[in-house]
Amino acid sequence: MFLSNTSLTHEILTLSSYLTEEDSVAKYSKNLLNTVANKFGHTYSSKVCALKTENTIHVYPPEVIFQLNVNNIEKFQSLAEAINEDTKIKIILIQYEFGLFPVGSKEAFFSLIEKINKPIILVFHTVLSEPESDELEWVRRIKHAVSKIVVLTYHSAQLLQQQYGVEFNLIEIIPYGTHLVHYKDRQELKRTLGLSNRKVLASLGLLSPDKSIEMTLRALPTVIQTNPNVCFLIIGKTHPSVLRAQGEQYRSLLKALIKELKLGHYVRFIDDCLPLNDLLDYIQLCDICIFTSQNTNQIAKDTFAYAMSYGRPIISTPVPYALEVLSNGAGVIIEFQNSAQLAEEVSSLLNNKALQETMHEKVLQKMASTCWENIAIAYAKLFSSLHSPSIPLHYDLPDIELYHFKKLSTHKGMVQFAQNNQPDLETGYTLDDNARALVALCMHYELTLDSIDLSYVEIYLSFIEYCWKEEGYFLNYVDKHGNFTAQNWETNLEDANGRALWSLGFMVSKASLLPPLMLARAKLLFEKATSYWNSIYSTRAMAFAIKGMYYYLDSVQSLQHLTLLETLANRLERMYRHEAEVNWNWFESYLTYGNSVLPDAMLCAFLQTGNTNYQSIAKESFDFLLDQTFTNHQIKVISNQQWLMKGGHAAPYGEQPIDVAYTVLALARFNEIYPQEGYDTKMRTAFSWFLGNNHLQQIIYNSCTGGCYDGLEEFQINLNQGAESTVSYLMARLCMKS
Repeated sequence: MFLSNTSLTHEILTLSSYLTEEDSVAKYSKNLLNTVANKFGHTYSSKVCALKTENTIHVYPPEVIFQLNVNNIEKFQSLAEAINEDTKIKIILIQYEFGLFPVGSKEAFFSLIEKINKPIILVFHTVLSEPESDELEWVRRIKHAVSKIVVLTYHSAQLLQQQYGVEFNLIEIIPYGTHLVHYKDRQELKRTLGLSNRKVLASLGLLSPDKSIEMTLRALPTVIQTNPNVCFLIIGKTHPSVLRAQGEQYRSLLKALIKELKLGHYVRFIDDCLPLNDLLDYIQLCDICIFTSQNTNQIAKDTFAYAMSYGRPIISTPVPYALEVLSNGAGVIIEFQNSAQLAEEVSSLLNNKALQETMHEKVLQKMASTCWENIAIAYAKLFSSLHSPSIPLHYDLPDIELYHFKKLSTHKGMVQFAQNNQPDLETGYTLDDNARALVALCMHYELTLDSIDLSYVEIYLSFIEYCWKEEGYFLNYVDKHGNFTAQNWETNLEDANGRALWSLGFMVSKASLLPPLMLARAKLLFEKATSYWNSIYSTRAMAFAIKGMYYYLDSVQSLQHLTLLETLANRLERMYRHEAEVNWNWFESYLTYGNSVLPDAMLCAFLQTGNTNYQSIAKESFDFLLDQTFTNHQIKVISNQQWLMKGGHAAPYGEQPIDVAYTVLALARFNEIYPQEGYDTKMRTAFSWFLGNNHLQQIIYNSCTGGCYDGLEEFQINLNQGAESTVSYLMARLCMKS
């Protein structure tokens, strides 16, 4: 999608082939521009100059405002003038491929970029490893006319420096994008597509002699000896340029070889340009994706990126892109034209499930940093750096999505952990997660009045009821069969009891919305649970309980609960006055987890009682916490690797979504009470952590699955999408106003 109203945005003009989905550069450009529009539509809008090789008039989408026939050198000059005259256009992005501009147009192209008086970013999709002298000179001229050169691999960056003499500070490395995808049942896909009980190999992409498909065909007889159920799919129609020059000669050659080697039962052609969703289904069901390109200059292909998106095991010849992304055991590299080696590697991998799983995990980890959302962030940062002064990025809010949230839920409750985005039922359930889920679904129901939400509210409320013990407290840990585990008697349950009270009180506060019988159950359980709190002194447990009573008292007048709220708030006040000193306005001698809950609870206590002592402590402690966690237009919450001790330093890495979410929730309340204090700005900044505004510049929220990754580490993301992180994200998102 593209923003129609661009008056408040900075316009990026992309020069690129843009006509056909058979063109890999056009695919790249469309993926990039769509993702930038989705993530930064309030900062940047995208327009396109479509490059073509003939004078035919094409019907392009609305973002195409210019067309340039690269064979018509007279039009280059007028294009430069039009770009310079258009004051909305701020930056030029050129998607460049060697051979895109004919020899006769090269001088016109150079004149074009020389005359444009705006910053130019040029993206090299290929960097020739053995350039001719004229190509060397061409790149050396280009480098003086552009602001930045983007390449897709480190190998290409090294070539530009060593072979072409391009200075390092002119080069940006932004990898080829991969896709966030939904995972389907692979065996079900095989059944649907007639491949049940087959071990599936696949070659992907437009067919041409460069792909050396015959290399795999010659390897198959050896593979079949140990894997008689193998099937090799050759997916893709013949490349248009090959078809124009040679017809179907190459496909006929392959069919003849299949007949010669008696492989008819083991090979299938899918000689069509498949719709993307159909292509992705084939890729996901593959056991191994095979890339045997002989083009040593090949940088990246979209089909290779798709295979990585699904974490499929990959075997490839040593083209530059494969050498980088399949390093450290993420895939297998084989020699060019070595069918015997290919046969050995395919056979070994097909018969080693553990190795396939290892490759799957490693590929997914590498893919995470290169998904299109992260590529869009890298480009947006680059665009911003070319403004003088640089402009702040506005991360657009994703749509509210409950797909993964509901996927984690069974009829018993919300499952605790996930493997990637698949619920791990073996890990069972917790009161903690179901209490948070109850809060989130009540928030969502209040926003949407979607009756389906009520069935999930019932699940989470029933789970909380199940965890209640008549001795006067809740248990926390339940296995997949519904049995309470030994962990309940080995760990402190006070925080879990506090979260339960918070969720029940929050639910009771929605008395005007929720069914009366459901509310009566929540109210009864809340009242039973309050007796637990007379002897509790745990800071966060008391804070959650205070929040629960604050919400409860919004709907129910009760002197008993008001008195208990004051008792707990007074305990926190005494803790604060005991520990607080100059430069340390806090309740404890350390900052740990869930810190924002404490000032949030004190503000709730003030709002319910009018006690200004609570108010001043809430404000002082929260502002102190924000000073410790906000810097350089980012939030960096306290690390779970090492707490911040009074007078010490916080560990730099190890951030959890739940801490960011609690900060967003607290900021929302503080902003209501102190609307002129800038809490709304900090709230947007904190939420943007989920969207990529963090030290890795990578997304934590997966907009495809609707799940949230479990943590941000020093060099990578924890890609599991469990209950705590997913529910935390949803609570934070529901606080944000579009």
